[in-house]
Amino acid sequence: MTIEVRPDMATDMYRSMKLIRRFEEWVTVLVDADEIAGVTHESVGQEAVPVGVCTALRDDDAMTSTHRGHGHIIAKGGAAPYMFAELMGRESGYNKGRGGSMHIADMSLGIYGANGIVTAGMPLACGAAFAFKSRGEDRVAVSFFGDGGVNHGLFHEAMNLAAIWELPIVFICENNKYAITTPIESMIKVPIHTRADAYGMPGEWVDGMDVEAVYLAMVRAVERARGGGGPSFIECRTYRYVGHYTAERHMKLNYRTEAEIEEWRQRDAIEGWGGRLVEAGVWSPAERAAMDEAVDRELEGAVAIARQAPWPSADTALDYVYAQSYPGLPARGSD
Repeated sequence: MTIEVRPDMATDMYRSMKLIRRFEEWVTVLVDADEIAGVTHESVGQEAVPVGVCTALRDDDAMTSTHRGHGHIIAKGGAAPYMFAELMGRESGYNKGRGGSMHIADMSLGIYGANGIVTAGMPLACGAAFAFKSRGEDRVAVSFFGDGGVNHGLFHEAMNLAAIWELPIVFICENNKYAITTPIESMIKVPIHTRADAYGMPGEWVDGMDVEAVYLAMVRAVERARGGGGPSFIECRTYRYVGHYTAERHMKLNYRTEAEIEEWRQRDAIEGWGGRLVEAGVWSPAERAAMDEAVDRELEGAVAIARQAPWPSADTALDYVYAQSYPGLPARGSD
C-alpha cells in the first residue's frame, strides 16, 4: 500500500477527519441536551472532502461554506472551543454567539463565512477571487456547495462570472446524493461535473470518500488558479450517514434504505484512510489509537471551555447586527 502525500501530512489529514467526525457527534449530544438551540446540519460521512480540499490551501486563501459547514471550518483551521461556543450562543464564539451553526466566520483564517442560503457563498467567493486578481495576489478562493444547489440561479451566475473574468477560484460540489430528501437523479440529467463544460472551465469528479483523491484533484485546481489559468470545478461524490438535519431522526422518513447507508459506511473515509496508513507503515495501530484518544480529549476540553463561557449581555443584543451598531463606529447620522 502506497500513499502520495508526506507521512506528516497524511497523519494530519486523518486527525482532521477524526476531529470533524467527533465534533459532529458532540453537536448531536448538545442539541439533544438543549445546550444548542434549534437544529444543526451534520456532515458525518463527508469528512474527506473538506480535509482534502483545505489541505491544498494556504492560510491566506479564502473559503465560503454552507449550512452544513462545520467540517469546512475545522478543516480550514477553526478552533473547536470557539465553534462550540458559537453553536451554544456564548460570547466567546466566533461570532459572539450571534451567528450560530450556519454563519461561522473568521476572516483571519480566510473563512469568509458559512451561509444558510443555498449557493449564496458562490458569488461571495467570486468577489474574493476578483479582489485577489485585481491586486495581483496569488491567492485562491474556494466555494463549497451541495448537489441541491446546482439548479439554483446563483450557481449559474457565479460559474459564468468566474469563467468570463478568469477568476482564481475552485468550485467544490459536495454531491451527497440528496437535497434534503430529493435524490440527485431526479434533479439533473447529466453528471454534475459536466456542467463546467458549458462555462468553459475544466470539471472533474473524484471519490469524495478518499481524502487523498480529493487532495490531489484540489492541488491541480489550485495550481491552475494561482498560475492565472482561471476557475475549476470538482464534484466530490460523498455521502452523509445521518439525516439532513438533527431533527430528521425523529421524523421517521424513509427516503433512504438501511442497505444504502450501510453500503456507504463500508467505504468510510476515516476507517479507510487510517487503515491505509497502517498498511503503508506510516504509523502503528497503537499510534492510531493514541491519535483517536487525543482527539476525544481535545473535544471534551473544548466543550468544557464553551460551557464556561459567558452568555451575551441583553443590552448588547443589537451589537454586530448593523454596521452602525458596531462598537467604536460612529452612530448613524453623526458627523
